[in-house]
Amino acid sequence: MRVTLTRLDAREPLLSVVLDADGRAPGPLLESDAFAAGRYRLAFDVAAYFRNRGTTLTDPPFLDVVEIEFGVADAAANYHVPLLVSPWSYSTYRGS
Repeated sequence: MRVTLTRLDAREPLLSVVLDADGRAPGPLLESDAFAAGRYRLAFDVAAYFRNRGTTLTDPPFLDVVEIEFGVADAAANYHVPLLVSPWSYSTYRGS
């Protein structure tokens, strides 16, 4: 699944990655000075992922891109933002 990270006060996305078979990024999305307090958005390309896996979806799909906006108050802390998703529902939380 492709995921795009955007800092909300910026005009351009910071990066875009494809998650591995376990749903994990190849490494931290932001590190060191690039990881700063602020507001961010993760955009998960859910419909494209399920279509590529052979799932039949409606047109338009019920979920296309799932966007999660979150705040980073402490850049020294760990922020893990998992997405549990099906073609019809999702949930998220701040993981450890």
